[in-house]
Amino acid sequence: MVVLGLTGSIGMGKSTTAAMFRAEGVPVHDSDATVHELYNGPAAAAIEAAFPGVVVNGEVDRRRLGALVLEDDAALRRLETIVHPLVFASRDAFLAKARRSGVRLVVLDVPLLFETGGEKNVDAVVLVSAPESVQKARVGRRRGMTPEWLAVILAKQTPDAEKRARSHFIIDTGHGLEIARRQVRGVLRALAGASGHARPPEGYRLD
Repeated sequence: MVVLGLTGSIGMGKSTTAAMFRAEGVPVHDSDATVHELYNGPAAAAIEAAFPGVVVNGEVDRRRLGALVLEDDAALRRLETIVHPLVFASRDAFLAKARRSGVRLVVLDVPLLFETGGEKNVDAVVLVSAPESVQKARVGRRRGMTPEWLAVILAKQTPDAEKRARSHFIIDTGHGLEIARRQVRGVLRALAGASGHARPPEGYRLD
C-alpha cells in the first residue's frame, strides 16, 4: 500500500485538494478533522486541565486556545503532548483498516507534515501550493483573520519554497479547480505507472 502525505500551508487549498482525492476513490485521513473531533469531546477535559478557560459547553474554543499557544512555544508543546498521540492513534487505525481492506493507495492529510517530521512516515509527499498573492487573498477572507495573525501562523510553518523543494508532487491551486483536479489525476497516473516501487523512483518529481 502506498501512503501519500498531503500537506500545504494555510490558504493554499489543501482541504479542497483532499476532497479531489476522495472524489477519485482514494481514502483520506484528515488530521485536522480528527483534531476537531477531539476538541469536541474526547480531549476537551485534558486540554481544559492544561489551559483553564478554553473549553466552552464541553468543546474547546479554538480561538481562545490559539491565542494561548501560537506565540508560546512551551504552551504549544504542552498541547501537542495531549493531542498528537490521539491523532496518531486515529491515523494508525485508519492505515490498519485500509491494509486489511486491500487498499493500494491512501492519503494522509497533515497540515504540519514537514514541521512534525511526518514526511518520514509516508512514501511520497504531495504539496498543495499557490502564489503568495492568492494565499493572502484567501486567508484575508477568513473571519477574524488579520495580517498580524497570519504572520504569526506562517512563522510556525515551513516556508512554501522549502516545502516545494522537499516534495515529490506539487498541486498548484492558483489557476482554478479544474487545473488542480487534472494535477491530482496526474499524480495518481504517475503512481500507477510506477508499479513495483514502494516509493517513487529516486529523484522523481511532478510539478
